[in-house]
Amino acid sequence: MGLFEKKYCDFCGEKIGLLGNRKLEDGNMCKNCAAKLSPWFSDRRRSTKSDIQAQLDYREQNKGRVASFNATKTIGKHTKLMIDEGAKTFMVTSARDLTSANPDVLDFSQLIGCNLEINEDRNELKQKDASGNYVSYTPPRYEYSYDFGVKIQVNNPYFNEMSFDISDGSVSTGEKKMNMNEVPSAGGGWTVHSSDSSSDLGEYYECISIGNEIKASVEQMKAQAQGGSQPLPQEQAAPQPKPAVTCPSCGATTVPDANGCCEYCGAKL
Repeated sequence: MGLFEKKYCDFCGEKIGLLGNRKLEDGNMCKNCAAKLSPWFSDRRRSTKSDIQAQLDYREQNKGRVASFNATKTIGKHTKLMIDEGAKTFMVTSARDLTSANPDVLDFSQLIGCNLEINEDRNELKQKDASGNYVSYTPPRYEYSYDFGVKIQVNNPYFNEMSFDISDGSVSTGEKKMNMNEVPSAGGGWTVHSSDSSSDLGEYYECISIGNEIKASVEQMKAQAQGGSQPLPQEQAAPQPKPAVTCPSCGATTVPDANGCCEYCGAKL
């Protein structure tokens, strides 16, 4: 078969353009047909034509579930967890036009679990010296930013995870390093150990609150699917920041850590 031989989509029969082929294990697919697959699906190249046809049939049936979906609870800012409590179904999507996007509608019984992740990034701040060169401060100074991720594990024939970010990009906290639990608390959500009185940290705490609410809602949906009758949790307020105080030992303005100590010198406050 020649390198530039014309190829045709094995599903719609249309000729595939030079850069429009989406290879399968045993065939070809045009980009328009590929766009009909689930956005959570990532194993196309190792899928056969019969595998893909089965998914296209499933996605066509899903349109009816989207049309009858009645969201009674929505959690999130950009990508949202939407829940139909009456039908015991849910979807995760950032789309405004649900009919066009055709997001996968899943049953409560398909839920397996939910993990929350916070990733920290820092960028060192520099200053110019007498020669005009950028050098470190003494002690070094950094700006911090955070990414908040959610991974919902599900039992679905075409994907097993719905992974998305809570915020639209990284959340900056300036020079304030947030001391958060890298491992979720016993209740499954995020626990913040230290806070700040600055008002510009509102987005950070909002993401914490959204993540915890998503986690709690997933657990409640699982419980309902197993015969429980507990209602879904209502939206919780973001953690309230602790007030800043002056450390009597080093004179710094600080926020007490989890042990009630200065974050700079470690003295008891």
